[in-house]
Amino acid sequence: MIVVSIATPIFRTAVVRTREAVLADHLFTLRFLIDQFTRDNGRAPLHLQELVEKGYLGRLPTDPFTGSNQTWQESKEAAPLSPKQTSLGIADVHGGSDELSLGGTPYSRW
Repeated sequence: MIVVSIATPIFRTAVVRTREAVLADHLFTLRFLIDQFTRDNGRAPLHLQELVEKGYLGRLPTDPFTGSNQTWQESKEAAPLSPKQTSLGIADVHGGSDELSLGGTPYSRW
């Protein structure tokens, strides 16, 4: 019982750290592909699904804290990149969960 009571919190923390590492990796990939799409097309993608539609991704990754690929929080550009652009595209993406990370910040700010 003593070993279990010591090991359980350590195990739970390890699981959360793993999920945080997956979230960080997914965010890095999405941000990289948003930048690549923007360079290739002269405009930012209008929504994350456009990355899939244009072949930059096979499918949207799942947010490890929400269990869904539909909860990503998209941040739009402050201004269009060119005068021809009629809609603002995605400038950044964040996690969809308001849970607090082990570091104390919400995943929605990552």
